[in-house]
Amino acid sequence: MMTTNESLMVRRQAAVANGVGQIHPIYTQRADNATVWDVEGREFIDFAGGIAVLNTGHLHDNVKAAVAEQLELFSHTCFMVLGYENYIQVCEKLNHLVPGDFAKKTALFTSGSEAVENAVKVARAYTKRSGVIAFTSGYHGRTMAALALTGKVAPYSKGMGLMSANVFRAEFPCELHGVSDEDAISSIERIFKNDAEPDDIAAIIIEPVQGEGGFYHTSVEFMQRLRQLCDKHGIMLIADEVQTGAGRTGTFFAMEQMKVSADITTFAKSIAGGFPLSGITGRAEVMDSIGAGGLGGTYGGSPLACAAALAVIEVFEEEQLLQRANALGAKLKESLNAMASKHEPIVDVRGLGAMIAVELMQEGKPAPELCAQILKEARDRGLILLSCGTYGNVLRILVPLTAPDEQIDKGLEIIQSCFEVVLKPA
Repeated sequence: MMTTNESLMVRRQAAVANGVGQIHPIYTQRADNATVWDVEGREFIDFAGGIAVLNTGHLHDNVKAAVAEQLELFSHTCFMVLGYENYIQVCEKLNHLVPGDFAKKTALFTSGSEAVENAVKVARAYTKRSGVIAFTSGYHGRTMAALALTGKVAPYSKGMGLMSANVFRAEFPCELHGVSDEDAISSIERIFKNDAEPDDIAAIIIEPVQGEGGFYHTSVEFMQRLRQLCDKHGIMLIADEVQTGAGRTGTFFAMEQMKVSADITTFAKSIAGGFPLSGITGRAEVMDSIGAGGLGGTYGGSPLACAAALAVIEVFEEEQLLQRANALGAKLKESLNAMASKHEPIVDVRGLGAMIAVELMQEGKPAPELCAQILKEARDRGLILLSCGTYGNVLRILVPLTAPDEQIDKGLEIIQSCFEVVLKPA
């Protein structure tokens, strides 16, 4: 009997916890670069990239070769028991790639949430303070401390009660939704006045470009003011680059475009081309504030993932993927802006590099239903898209940077046809 998407969905519903979401009712059989084939043999163009994990595409030859070579040697020792060179090599590479003209050190983990939680641990240990300021609509993960930092209740913490204390919420600057840079800075000052003294705050954590929040990016001026505020009060600035890192925004880290450096940077997702690897890189003296044994994890910095990460970094250099990200982003925005001129619900096309979003509104209000319709229509036509945003009204594009132009063009044609069909008068 043939395995189908429907039959697997039935099995999933019986076996998998409801809390594990699934955007598309599709089950993958195989994938290559920016193409996915499902268990029924249907072919899809992948504009989702595993939620920003596949900047180098599905199964890049260099990544496959590096992991296969490592697998012939050993798959695991736990770096905290028996070390291995490629863990050190990844740390050396990240110490160089993360912005900041100062000595750095790195620690490796497995997930973005782990990276965020360990960044906060380091900040608290260094400053001897416990408070953290995060931003509205920010996303930092689903584990408990990371979830407390995440600025969106449903679906991430709905029904789970209040998250851990000592987290304070500032306004993320977003001109489209009426929050200026000045408003955002003032919201931090209100926290200092009403909730916690600056001397109680260990860190301010921010995504230079919000991921789940809608791909809004800060201005250079805002980030510079935030840096100045942190310096004034001895607060650690944490840049959460889990989604923006590994070249998605046209620089290896988005903070390179902000003209200031964070004290601690988190990374994950595309750094290892689909293998689970995350980490934090920060000022050496800050990172060393936690003693031996205070950081780590059984699978943190897996030798297979480290081999993949070294290959990913090499691919970026050899294939000039940073330049490709910027060229691809310009191509996407040009086409999407042309669509916006024809379709009134497209109120904004934005993004840094190839981290592109399309915001949809109708009658002056967010249009999540329209967004969902576009996603479904695109899927039916062979294109995988994602949504995001506080109201679920933002289409986001995270296509592999290695996707050929003809496939990008085909994907954009599908998006255009989706708007024409969905918005066609009844």
